Amino acid sequence: MALLKLDNTTIRFGGLVAVNGVNLEVREGEILALIGPNGAGKSTIFNLITGIYPPTEGSISFKDKSIAGLQPHVIAGKGIGRTFQNIRLFGEQTVLDNVLIGAHTRGNWNLSGALLQFLPAVRREEGRLLELAIHCLSKVDLAHKAYELASNLPYGEQRRLEIARALAIEPALILLDEPAAGMNPQEKQTLLTMVRNIRDDGVTVFLVEHDMKFVMGLSDRIAVLDYGSKIADGRPDEVRANPAVIEAYLGKGAAH
Repeated sequence: MALLKLDNTTIRFGGLVAVNGVNLEVREGEILALIGPNGAGKSTIFNLITGIYPPTEGSISFKDKSIAGLQPHVIAGKGIGRTFQNIRLFGEQTVLDNVLIGAHTRGNWNLSGALLQFLPAVRREEGRLLELAIHCLSKVDLAHKAYELASNLPYGEQRRLEIARALAIEPALILLDEPAAGMNPQEKQTLLTMVRNIRDDGVTVFLVEHDMKFVMGLSDRIAVLDYGSKIADGRPDEVRANPAVIEAYLGKGAAH
């Protein structure tokens, strides 16, 4: 079943066609990777899905309902979380507070409750969100650092904190934009296991990543972009052996 579907999705910036008629499905319960050369349009597709850009043509649907052109916070509320290629944490806030910022999008608030914070119902809601945030931190093995400043975390842990914050909106789909960038081999292996566990917990995963060893070892399926157009879509072994992909991106040694 297609959880997310792009149908002939196109975006132009002036005379530049950044994404050109892309047809793509993200199937429920899978780990899908999107690969391609720098400038191929991968992050632009993430920005289209999450409402940062509206498509010029075509459609984007999530759970069989159109999300094209909706505001980012509305799309997040429908169950799509994401991380960014460049880390976007609140460095002077604690690790826990960074995740609570995401969790509060799932809160049940009303004006009177916000004004009268001593009400038991509001306190119960705060307690629920705190439990959710700690749970998300445990998923990325950071619960023991909940009260440290985010800026004090090593780089790899900051990457994982971004994932925890995205999980705090309780998404059905999480978009990971280059989650392994800058990580050492041990950190990448830890991340690979965590992403698999996230999928096994019922969250569909769609990632952009340049590390081909990481992608090939993690993904159920891979789609390939080149100059804004999709040139391949299939299992990792199929993509690795695809002549168009080898020529455009992987290089001749990749098929062996």
